[in-house]
Amino acid sequence: MPERAAQETQTMTGTSLDAVEYAVVSQALMAAGREMGVKLIRSSYSNIVREAQDASAALFDRDGNVVAQAELIPMQLGPMSDIFRACAAVVPPEELKEGDFYINNDPYGGGQHLQDVFIFSPIFVSDELVGFAGTVSHHLDLGGGNPGLSPDAVDVHAEGIIFPPSVYNFSRDWNGGPLERLVAANIRVPDQTIGDFYAQFASNAIGAERVKQLCEKYGTDSVTRSMTELIDYSERRFRAALREVPDGEYFGEDAIDDDGLSDEPLVVKVKVTVQGDSVHVDFDGTCPQVQRNLNCPWASTISATLAAIKATLTSADIPFNEGMKSAVTVTAPEGCLVNPIYPAPVRARMLSAYRCFDAVLKALAQAVPDKVIAGGNDSTHSTAISHLSGSRYKVYLEIFGGGYGASPRVDGCDAVDSTLSNCTNVPVEAMDMDFDHFRVEAYALVPDSCGHGRQRGGLALMRRYRILKDNTNFARYSDRARIAPFGLFGGTDGGKSYCELTRDGQTEPMPSKGQFDLKAGDILSLYTAGGGGYGSVDERSPTAIAQDIKEGYVTREAALSFYGRTE
Repeated sequence: MPERAAQETQTMTGTSLDAVEYAVVSQALMAAGREMGVKLIRSSYSNIVREAQDASAALFDRDGNVVAQAELIPMQLGPMSDIFRACAAVVPPEELKEGDFYINNDPYGGGQHLQDVFIFSPIFVSDELVGFAGTVSHHLDLGGGNPGLSPDAVDVHAEGIIFPPSVYNFSRDWNGGPLERLVAANIRVPDQTIGDFYAQFASNAIGAERVKQLCEKYGTDSVTRSMTELIDYSERRFRAALREVPDGEYFGEDAIDDDGLSDEPLVVKVKVTVQGDSVHVDFDGTCPQVQRNLNCPWASTISATLAAIKATLTSADIPFNEGMKSAVTVTAPEGCLVNPIYPAPVRARMLSAYRCFDAVLKALAQAVPDKVIAGGNDSTHSTAISHLSGSRYKVYLEIFGGGYGASPRVDGCDAVDSTLSNCTNVPVEAMDMDFDHFRVEAYALVPDSCGHGRQRGGLALMRRYRILKDNTNFARYSDRARIAPFGLFGGTDGGKSYCELTRDGQTEPMPSKGQFDLKAGDILSLYTAGGGGYGSVDERSPTAIAQDIKEGYVTREAALSFYGRTE
């Protein structure tokens, strides 16, 4: 636990931290980060944040180093300090005053994609800057060429409003001020989007208040030193874990099905070099950037890489803060899919980020086969179903999960979001309350969608919608429709994703990427991907096979085909 850290090292001033006081302060900082996350979710207006929890929160020291964070979206959390520093390069932290905030969503200014807007609020105690509270939310609509999603965007400007790294003041510029009015005038659902911005400010405020309370009780010096020690503790634990990995060069490769314009797969290649207590990850050989919005901004590539290394090589109890990043370096050629050049569109960057994650996972499988999992759904099956009635838009947006890959010890999880997203589902009841242009008619696991092996992969999910109004817009980007989630060490691949439209009694397959017009009576059926299996099918226990059949996860026919037996 982090309490050990104060007993092991000295602080910047050369004097030891009191072990008990450090334990209390460090745990309180982590608790404050989690409380920020809860506040952010509960205060939000849109279904994508309020229900799906596509948002994150963290506390930073005065230099912008991540100290503690809520356990929400790994993709958003990894590069938060880099996004902060892009703002600090414009206006240094020492020039900020009470009420100021940094804001950034620029993919070519340190950010990820436009929908993830990062806000950082300074924390002052007796006019001394002691840290920052930061949040990010995936905003339901920020303009752009299509409601909810813009799969046909030709550049980043067609995807919505860009907030370059900059500083504003809450009282002067927001809270009914010119910045808030400007944003509200350029989006389709201002009540929900502006409401989610206020939720970010509320979350930052609660984080700041908790840090101020700690400073009042234990002193500012003790709190800031505890922040430093908590970061150092994570770095020591992480480097110790890396020393257990065999030195060497390991290679991995994965691919996106296509870019929506041709059938050519988009290949992501990686070389992972482990040397002592450090790791270097190089994406040389990855395909060039593309015209569609699957390009992955540099911050997202770093985040996906860190998440793969953290999940595979370290213990879950190591706090994920700035200390984790110091031992990892990442490089990629400029102009490739995972390091694009402005103004390439990036809205669907999660698809290429997942291929970064999976390529690193395949490389690490060569070094630590007992610590990796097989390929899973590993995609954001992003779906937007929108309708304009008079002057009022209704925008439904959801990110679907699927099956997890199996591990050396347990089966993959069924019908959950993938590793980088970690979103929850939107309950059908919540949709019924908010939207009247469609209804959900089915929501279920997909039998036989798992890969098989000693451990089977997780099952995919399906959801079926009936469209209730003409002129409904449907937009999506998805993957794993052509290239199945991979099995490992003898395990078979997981099931592929697909989408079908039934109109006037005729059912046709739908492309995995694009936007389409729907009419009343259409039935839309979406199926995500299942997880790959781990280990030889000959090693699966008869009890597990019989239980899968009993639960309806695997049919008798599939069991006979893959295992040669039903028990």
